[in-house]
Amino acid sequence: MLRDVLTIERVSKHFTGICLGPVERFELPNLWALNFILHDTLGGGGTVSLKLDAQGKTIATAMLLMEVEVPDALFD
Repeated sequence: MLRDVLTIERVSKHFTGICLGPVERFELPNLWALNFILHDTLGGGGTVSLKLDAQGKTIATAMLLMEVEVPDALFD
């Protein structure tokens, strides 16, 4: 499953140089979703930084660019 591939370590490595703090992951099983919080990113966040990032959309787009191996079993 993708939750096995999208680990804290993998996301942290993907955002090396952008995320300067720890990464937290929260599973939302009822939504089939994962939520990641990247601490010390964007100078403290969109609301306290001069680097405007409306609700993390730029980071979310960068997350979508992460390449992952998808097991064949998920295509069945």
